[in-house]
Amino acid sequence: MSDIKKVLVAEDSSVIINLTRNVLMFENFHITSVKNGKQVLAKLEKEDFDLILMDINMPQMDGIECTKAIRALPDKSKANVPIVAITGNYKNYTLDDFKQAGLNDYVQKPLDYDHLLATVKKHISK
Repeated sequence: MSDIKKVLVAEDSSVIINLTRNVLMFENFHITSVKNGKQVLAKLEKEDFDLILMDINMPQMDGIECTKAIRALPDKSKANVPIVAITGNYKNYTLDDFKQAGLNDYVQKPLDYDHLLATVKKHISK
């Protein structure tokens, strides 16, 4: 049996969720999507994921705040899940800003789906 990797997509744009889902499902990733950081934390309580794609600007709890909450979880396997930021505001942040928040990497909006897929594979295949 193949080991299907699970990706949690945290994004408030349905268009980006659907496009990301289509790209990653074509590569046999199992995709779960949520619309904000609070939903990410609720999903993580119930399930394990191999990677999280985290929009930075979301309602209720943004991606930076959510990432910090994940990194503080007592369950180390959940706390150490790779998290890749998805952001249209990359000019407002440096890679160091993302790393200090606990993010492993980032991809810019508008999304380049080849780059997105390569970034996901880079962090999942470790």
